[in-house]
Amino acid sequence: MEFNVKKLASDAGVFFSRAMQFTEEKLGQAEKTELDAHFENLLARADCTKNWTEKILRQTEVLLQPNPSARVEEFLYEKLDRKVPSRVTNGELLAQYMTEAANDFGPGTPYGKTLIKVGETQRRLGAAEREFIHSASINFLTPLRNFLEGDWRTISKERRILQNRRLDLDACKARLKKAKAAEAKAALWSDEVEKAEHELRLTQTEFDRQAEVTRLLLEGISSTHVNHLRCLHEFVESQTNYYAQCYQFMLDLQKQLGSSKGEIFSGTFVGNAESASPAAATSPPAVAAATLPAVPTIPVVPTIVGVPNTVAEGVLNPSEVKPPASGTRRARVLYDYEAADSTELALLADEMITVYSLPGMDPDWLIGERGNQKGKVPVTYLELLS
Repeated sequence: MEFNVKKLASDAGVFFSRAMQFTEEKLGQAEKTELDAHFENLLARADCTKNWTEKILRQTEVLLQPNPSARVEEFLYEKLDRKVPSRVTNGELLAQYMTEAANDFGPGTPYGKTLIKVGETQRRLGAAEREFIHSASINFLTPLRNFLEGDWRTISKERRILQNRRLDLDACKARLKKAKAAEAKAALWSDEVEKAEHELRLTQTEFDRQAEVTRLLLEGISSTHVNHLRCLHEFVESQTNYYAQCYQFMLDLQKQLGSSKGEIFSGTFVGNAESASPAAATSPPAVAAATLPAVPTIPVVPTIVGVPNTVAEGVLNPSEVKPPASGTRRARVLYDYEAADSTELALLADEMITVYSLPGMDPDWLIGERGNQKGKVPVTYLELLS
């Protein structure tokens, strides 16, 4: 019991001495032992590494999981050392909704078929996202988190010990200085001077030892950078694979939708024309021709040697086509469209143009006119008006 009391009193005395030294340093009333420039650079580099690692870690977590509530939940599971429950990704949830909607609308309808195709692609995108998140968490987030919760805590602990050793050293220097000043006034050797010098040697030894330990830990930051660089490369590789998968999935979906676009569009026109002409349902091309007035058939001109004949060669030149005398329709442009060549007409969303059909044209295309400009336009970019 007596030993514990003495130890507590000693600890309180040391704490009071450090507090006094720290306060006097802040007030400029005491000298402070300065670390060498290399050591200060190591400290600054370590602080910089810690600060940026924290920011990169937090923002990567936001990238992988934008939902803050979900991030808090995952954090709590990790602190409780429990497995984080599997969570459905947004893509997978969207796929589920699209599939259910397709079943309600009719999986055999054009809209239902498309919903099923898009939903399947969304499911594949969601699965790829889940795999990317898992890979990034293991190969990138975990090493960053281990540094902050492991190596950095050790460095911080040793730095606090070094700070205390420095305060003890400077306090001993101050006591020795006061003892020598008192000795000079008394003109005799004082036991206080000898005691202060002995304490100074001990504290100097402890300070030097702790400075070396801390220096070694700080120099290890270079190894941390090398490890984080390797993890960063793995993160980029995972992200590249993820986006490559997404790109391939979307290309496949685009091909599927492109192959069925003409069929779906023709079905839409058939449905619109049934009320006007029941017989048209069995002949989609005739419906398109009846819906959009066609110009009279252009007679085939025999090919003359040396004279180009675009009609005979089957090449359509819209600039040479004249609109029919009656029955042209107005159309509103739904999306911007950039002409692929001189035979096409560039479009701007929400503008109004005049359209009509030509015999033998691809049903996915019409002839569009805007002022003096004329060219082929894709039907899927238009809303035909009555």
